[in-house]
Amino acid sequence: MEQELNRKTMVIGHRNPDTDSICSAICYANLKQAVTGEEYMPARAGHVNGETQFVLDYFGAEEPQLVEDVRTQVRDIEIRKTKGVADNISLKRAWNIMQENNVVTIPSVREDGTLEGLITVGDITKTYMNIYDSSILSKANTQYSNIIETLEAELIIGSAEAYFDQGKVLIAAANPDLMEFYIEPHDLVILGNRYESQLCAIEMGADCIIVCEGAAVSMTIKKIAQERGCTIIATTYDTYTAARLINQSMPIKFFMRREQLVTFETEEYIDEVREIMSKEKHRDFPVLDEDGKYIGMISRRNLLNMKKKQLILVDHNEKTQAVDGIGGADILEIIDHHRIGSLETMSPVFFRNQPLGCTATIIYQMYQEQKVAIDKKVAGLLCSAILSDTLMYRSPTCTPLDKAVAEELAQIADINIEEHAKAMFQAGSDFGSKTPEEIFYQDFKTFSQDGVEFGVGQLSAMTQEELEQVRDKLLPYLRDVLVERKIEMVFVMLTNIIEETTYLICAGEKADDLVEKAYHVHKEGDYHVLKGVVSRKKQLI
Repeated sequence: MEQELNRKTMVIGHRNPDTDSICSAICYANLKQAVTGEEYMPARAGHVNGETQFVLDYFGAEEPQLVEDVRTQVRDIEIRKTKGVADNISLKRAWNIMQENNVVTIPSVREDGTLEGLITVGDITKTYMNIYDSSILSKANTQYSNIIETLEAELIIGSAEAYFDQGKVLIAAANPDLMEFYIEPHDLVILGNRYESQLCAIEMGADCIIVCEGAAVSMTIKKIAQERGCTIIATTYDTYTAARLINQSMPIKFFMRREQLVTFETEEYIDEVREIMSKEKHRDFPVLDEDGKYIGMISRRNLLNMKKKQLILVDHNEKTQAVDGIGGADILEIIDHHRIGSLETMSPVFFRNQPLGCTATIIYQMYQEQKVAIDKKVAGLLCSAILSDTLMYRSPTCTPLDKAVAEELAQIADINIEEHAKAMFQAGSDFGSKTPEEIFYQDFKTFSQDGVEFGVGQLSAMTQEELEQVRDKLLPYLRDVLVERKIEMVFVMLTNIIEETTYLICAGEKADDLVEKAYHVHKEGDYHVLKGVVSRKKQLI
């Protein structure tokens, strides 16, 4: 199921997503699915802020899946569904399975999916080359059913479910008089059609006799064997072949590797997997799901055909704002309304960038162009995104088209724009119970210009009291941000929506000087008061 989900193309916005980023991802994924019939998954690169959560709840929309890293994972590559086997199957059967499936490793798996061990071609070939003592079959606790299967034999007397767990294996090549000196209780004796040899072996306490070359077993021998608890197995093989093959009946659990197995989980990143594989001599590695259950095998060869995650980016095109691992993903499209930034792609992509106040306005246009009907939920999400990004039309980034689209969408969604916007902004400015970190990262973006790395956050509120509350919480935290994010300057716009004024706080060696030089203002207490400045994109950056 996880693999199927992961093959969907993800539509994702920037880190620390705002309402436009989340709503545009949801609505564009919906549009792409309607147009193509393929599966698209809205995703988010950070936590949902209070304003956005209000919008999602209001229109009954699900929160997009959180995706914090888009590097290729184990679940993105082809996992061979090599079927797990029980640990009591014979070496011969394991070998046959390998030949039939063209694999060199098979996993031993319990009924509940727990991986018990691995048996490889090398492990099996060692059993042929190594010289074992004659009691190896019993030491391996070999089930009679395995012996019957390996020798293509027939059970005459006894239970196939019983085990040969004591004694040694020997061939009764001598006459019965000599056999008495080397057959011991619990032995397994391979012999021919001589009645006297069969009888001698049973009387000497053998646990099992294997009668070769399809020889008949008399009723008397059967009866005595039954009474003495001796298993009789009959095979068409000659004694030499039977003796050569019988070690192949041993269960794989006696030879398979159980300790220090190198396994990978579906969530692990390929970069790390490749490094581990390079240090291991094994060819195949088991893959476990998030519950630790076996699901398949991978090898170095599988890494050659790995599929990168496929992404559509909305509301950003700066690498510093993108989800982690973006360099290892396959970007298919970018839909944005910001300046063209630093993001590079490996191949040409569909790039739509328009000078509008909101990405949601572009998404609306694309619905119209594709002649896809906009339902109440989609209309509500798109309208909310426009109201949020344009601060209810107060931002200088707002265009007549943004306003016209929002008005039309509000009718479809059956909402009053002023009432809805006010409720949204109040939900977003509920700062009382939040930590400085939670408040700061509600809407924060990093930028790079002329070799300078800096960050800009923006928080909007309906009243000055709310902004002062935020200022007191954030000022001590800004120094930590410089260190955490490894940036030179950080600015936070505390925007009073009603006054259409931003109270700017900042940190960094040259931050204050830069603000004063750009706006010709002097610091008033902790603030730089920027009247009429409400847009991060158009008026500050």
